Amino acid sequence: MILPGGNLHVYVATRPVDFRKGHDGLAAVVQEALGLDPFSGAIFVFRSKRADRIKILVWDQTGLVLAHKRLEGARFVWPQVSDGTMRLSPAQFSALFEGLDWRAVRAERRPRPRLAG
Repeated sequence: MILPGGNLHVYVATRPVDFRKGHDGLAAVVQEALGLDPFSGAIFVFRSKRADRIKILVWDQTGLVLAHKRLEGARFVWPQVSDGTMRLSPAQFSALFEGLDWRAVRAERRPRPRLAG
């Protein structure tokens, strides 16, 4: 599993892709359709038409890593199908990967500390 850290950028392709595509085909989608750099170190998330499969493409500084997951008896929660991409936080990405509703993940709001004075 890819464990996202602090400043990791996660991009979700909102339109389903042909799941026969491999490393090179998905890298081409990132460049041509999404207008992003597949070698940036960002995580790129792709969905299948049936919404029960996910492919994740990431450059780890030594090569392109491609992960593929199929949920059994369930579907991933996806944004509405449209052209382009959307960004997810690392926590939202983790929820999506686990098959949870990533829309329910919110950052905790902490009050700013008061300055002594």
